[in-house]
Amino acid sequence: MRRVLTHRHPVARAVAAAALATAPLATGATPATADSVELPAVTSVLASDAPCAKASTKKAEDATWSRATLGLGRAWELSQGAGVTVAVVDSGVGTDIPALSGRVTAVGDAGEDCVGHGSFAAGLIAAAPGKGVGVAGVAPGARILAVRGAQPRGETTAATLAAAIRTAVDKGAEVIYVGRVLATGKAELTKAAAYAAEHDALVVAPVGPDFLPRDRNTGGTVEPAPWYWPASAPGVLSVIDYGPDGKRPDSAPALDGADLAAPGDAVVSVGPKGSGHYIGSGSSLAAAHVAGAAALVRARYPEMSAAEVARQLTVAAYPSDTPRVDPYAAVSSLLTDKQGATPKPAAAHVPPAASAEPRQRALIIVGAAGGLVLLVAAGAVLIPRGRARGWRPGGARDGEPTAPAEPTEPAAAGSS
Repeated sequence: MRRVLTHRHPVARAVAAAALATAPLATGATPATADSVELPAVTSVLASDAPCAKASTKKAEDATWSRATLGLGRAWELSQGAGVTVAVVDSGVGTDIPALSGRVTAVGDAGEDCVGHGSFAAGLIAAAPGKGVGVAGVAPGARILAVRGAQPRGETTAATLAAAIRTAVDKGAEVIYVGRVLATGKAELTKAAAYAAEHDALVVAPVGPDFLPRDRNTGGTVEPAPWYWPASAPGVLSVIDYGPDGKRPDSAPALDGADLAAPGDAVVSVGPKGSGHYIGSGSSLAAAHVAGAAALVRARYPEMSAAEVARQLTVAAYPSDTPRVDPYAAVSSLLTDKQGATPKPAAAHVPPAASAEPRQRALIIVGAAGGLVLLVAAGAVLIPRGRARGWRPGGARDGEPTAPAEPTEPAAAGSS
């Protein structure tokens, strides 16, 4: 269940980049350092009287904490997302951003970004690293398809988001980043997510809003919704943010049920135009990192379906309360659902019943042999005794002479 309990105020002023870069990392890596510069804050919705976002004149020159935490250098040795199109369904993406030069295609007027949020997210997904610049997207080889999912000043509806998702699918996007979520529109956005799944496109969305709006009557935050869309729709990869210290700010909405976590608090990216940088926070920005990681996997393993890419990212993630996306692990290991076959024992061979004839013959031979042995044994006893007695009858006494045989009377002469 995904539930928002507290309120996060949008970043109201610039934050020192050095403070971000020197914060301890959850993975234990050595934090990157950066010059202390103040960056303008990106927002998701502009007030009616607020001017459009402008090009920033500030740059983060050293590697950002999110880039170091995600281990992008190692992942890029295996994949940079080349050949993969990532749709950015948001406030638009500026076409005059050097870090995205030549890789942005806009649908309709989505090439204009008054708010700056869509451009910021696109930079987190695919900004190319530059000399003397510490900001880079997760998949610097990927292409960006800008699809307007909100009104020019950031407001949106379920119908707008659903139509934008379908447009992204029809334009061939393989990964669809949705930068907005709504507490309403379950039916429309679930159908749009199903349409994407049917066409093998992976939808990535924040698990909930970056901050809760305030009630105009009470001044307090509005009652949170138990579910947000399209994040809660089947097949959508939902994402939550964490900060440089591995935790979420106390002021951040308490969200539950995300599939993955990614850097999203105090992250740095490009503005709607120019080469300067902005800073921002929220689960919507964490989702942009995961969309970039999905592009890496789709480029590395083009035979994988959208569902298999989602599984690859979640199973290869770093274990935590909410698994943390690990781009290098996702592109360096190939997971499979195939299991080894269980060996089948050979069928037992039962020989035919033995004939009784050999057994009877053996018994006769054994019996005869036994009789012969007894005869020999008896002879061994009787013969020596017979010889010792001079073969006298058994009744004769020892030493008694035997009567001589009477002589045969000779025949009379002349007798007939």
